[in-house]
Amino acid sequence: MSTLVKAPKNGSLAKTNSGSLTGTFPTWSSWIDDLFNNDLPSIFRPNFNTGLSLPMVNIIELDDAYHVEMAVPGMKKSDFHIEIDNQVLSISSEIENNEETNEDNYTRREFGYASFKRSFSLPETVEEDKIKANYVDGILKLELPKKEEAKRQPPRKINIS
Repeated sequence: MSTLVKAPKNGSLAKTNSGSLTGTFPTWSSWIDDLFNNDLPSIFRPNFNTGLSLPMVNIIELDDAYHVEMAVPGMKKSDFHIEIDNQVLSISSEIENNEETNEDNYTRREFGYASFKRSFSLPETVEEDKIKANYVDGILKLELPKKEEAKRQPPRKINIS
């Protein structure tokens, strides 16, 4: 599971359990990412297709909100399932494609299936009731507004008495 925090230099957004007594363990999501990105010999990577594809995500923190952008071209708005459960934002999709062609002397049938699910732990500063999402030109964008008390305040001058 990933967390909406500043990403370390290695690009990973996965949160580890660094505060626990049992040590630091990778999260399930980061372990899967590592398995498919690092543990396979390079000769398998270009041709290895598991049907599991994790879209790339950009997370931007502004003074008043977080913006999440996910590149998922070729989909429709109705293909996405976005939900929040116990401060966890999940974005998922399942697409099934079946095509059959009947000609005089042959039948061609092709089918495909693709799915993904990305989950992020939301900070307590996000106003869950005001999250908005839109999908334009292959980019899914979510705006996660911050609670008023979490918004960055402009500097104020303090007078000396």
